[in-house]
Amino acid sequence: MNQIGIPNLDKKLEASLIADMVKVEELMRSHIQGDYPLVVETSRHLVEAGGKRLRPLLTLIAAQFGDPTNYDIIKAAVCCELTHLATLYHDDVMDDAILRRGVISANKKWNNAVAILTGDYLFSKVSDMLADIGPAAVKLQAKTFERLVIGQIKETQGKSEGLSQIDHYMKVVADKTGSLIATSARFGALLSGAKPEVVEVLTKFGEKIGVAFQVADDLLDVASNETASGKTPGTDLKEGIPTLVTLYVIAANETADKDLIAKLRGPISDQDLPDVISRLRTHNAVKEVQAYLAQVAKEANDLLVDLPEGAAKEGLKNLTYALVNRST
Repeated sequence: MNQIGIPNLDKKLEASLIADMVKVEELMRSHIQGDYPLVVETSRHLVEAGGKRLRPLLTLIAAQFGDPTNYDIIKAAVCCELTHLATLYHDDVMDDAILRRGVISANKKWNNAVAILTGDYLFSKVSDMLADIGPAAVKLQAKTFERLVIGQIKETQGKSEGLSQIDHYMKVVADKTGSLIATSARFGALLSGAKPEVVEVLTKFGEKIGVAFQVADDLLDVASNETASGKTPGTDLKEGIPTLVTLYVIAANETADKDLIAKLRGPISDQDLPDVISRLRTHNAVKEVQAYLAQVAKEANDLLVDLPEGAAKEGLKNLTYALVNRST
């Protein structure tokens, strides 16, 4: 695996992406500077903690289908990552999280109010930068933010009548995770001047791999010994957060799983967690989720069939491979 995290990447494209990601990191850090030291400290907290930077990377790859030298592409990549980080500050308050990316969460290091306002500050910095790019960029961000909020509300309220728990969950995933990753690809394609049909393909591709990314994360919570996100395996289980794996187990409603299902319906104690993880790892639900993940990955790469051949197209295919195989 290379520095970018995409296997078998064309060397020339890899060098270009690495150079542009350096620009993204530099601009992201400089843009969140402000006059009030605490805000600078709190907003840098998760920036400095690192992360996969999937969203800006996808913006940069999508830009390869047009002219990737437009500096607005770097700005848009920064905006996508800062939007993501802002949502994490808010999510951690709602989930009462203790850790994020291997460091203590902002809500625990400071307090809920500071964490919420830091997220708001980052949203304001995103709006400021997007205004420089233009009205179309501001509108795209607004539509994306709408979906992010709706996804969070759906998750908080629970499923609506007539919708299965799994279908509800997948709609939440599409809004909360898929929407911003789709927008990341769309920004890169649009600002590079790619053809309209290419822009649409890359937007749909982004949403598909966004869903795959979250489902792979669900599997990591059960199947991995250590996760790249800094979370300990079983974190979602312990906190009673639904994942596709646990929802499949509950939906199957096997007699042999009655006690397991009872535990999965709420937070799991430290004492019960090892046994629950062990049982889930050998459960058929894991294989079913892996099969679903493979199907989503295939659908994502099938969307790329009519795109121009070249390093960027192959890079996107290999990115899909890397995302779905995080969980194996």
